[in-house]
Amino acid sequence: MTKIADHRSVLMIASSEADANLYYATRFIAPDDFVFVQTGGKRHLLMSDLEVDRAKSQAQVDHVHSTSLLAAEYRKKYDKKPSYLDLIEEFLKSQRVQNFEVPGNFPAQYLDPLRARGFQIEIKGDPFFEERTVKSPEEIRAIAQAIKNVEIAVGLAIQTLKKSVIRKGKLYFHGERLTSESIKKIINVKLMELDCIAAHSIVACGNHAVDPHDQGSGPLYAHQSIIMDIFPRDSKSRYFADFTRTVVRGKASEKLKKMYAAVKEGQDIAFKKIREGVDGNEIHGTIQSRFESLGFKTGVMNGRMQGFFHGTGHGLGLDIHEEPRISLGKSILKAGHVVTVEPGLYYEDAGGVRLEDVVVVKKTSCVNLTRFPKFLEL
Repeated sequence: MTKIADHRSVLMIASSEADANLYYATRFIAPDDFVFVQTGGKRHLLMSDLEVDRAKSQAQVDHVHSTSLLAAEYRKKYDKKPSYLDLIEEFLKSQRVQNFEVPGNFPAQYLDPLRARGFQIEIKGDPFFEERTVKSPEEIRAIAQAIKNVEIAVGLAIQTLKKSVIRKGKLYFHGERLTSESIKKIINVKLMELDCIAAHSIVACGNHAVDPHDQGSGPLYAHQSIIMDIFPRDSKSRYFADFTRTVVRGKASEKLKKMYAAVKEGQDIAFKKIREGVDGNEIHGTIQSRFESLGFKTGVMNGRMQGFFHGTGHGLGLDIHEEPRISLGKSILKAGHVVTVEPGLYYEDAGGVRLEDVVVVKKTSCVNLTRFPKFLEL
């Protein structure tokens, strides 16, 4: 059973398929909303008849309660049919719960009505379960496996790019024009074969790569940077990988080569600094300063933000973006945090460069879970 703090009362109403906090607390997947109550060191689920038996056999909780049986007890006690809110209220009272915490995404349709019925509710933002930020060895192995899978998939895409033929600045493979879409298909199909699902994969070339979240579209070109940023979820463990490499099929410009060298150096700075007790803001600021000293300014140029204008990294786990952050805000690293390291540089006259690895924070250092090599030209 997932180890979570048992000193507080908690109420969550959500689908565990979509809500990582609820899945973390229960290790049970369901597409529809259900009720989770934690109180007195025990975890309870209120489940419909559709899911109650599966929840009893799969959920890592102490008790699973049938909402239909609870409704029958309610009708017998009050001689009327209960609403869903009535069932929740009655169950909380049966557990002597008057004060509890809810996550920031708690459904508004229940918040005020429960308060109107006398409950004292505190909204707690993420990380809702502080324990989620520090990964267990099992969680780290799950993330490492997801990373291995994405490395296999991206490796196939890079081999395709490497074998492509350059004709008048355009890339062809087996006579067909290579596009962002065709490379994403190679990656995503392989990930599916490895029981991973990738959404919003980025394969962005040239000017597309200057916008860090542009997913890329259309033809791929020789001698221009191609950013591949892939962040699949493992279907079995539900943990994410996050992985980025930048390559050029052909010859990179001198500016691109300098940008690549600077970004790689930025990663190395982070690897040397990441350890328990360090503020992510300090790491991010050091990399920003180094880029500036190398002549890579950040700001609005020709009406477009250019340079290094995103964070250096973020926590990774059941969500693609978790605490802590390695960016402008204060965020102290702890041993067991799993974070990305992904500095980047983006200029309209050269393209974009980003490299991303995933590391585990240790007491005096960090361990890189990403093994894929780094090279610019193919």
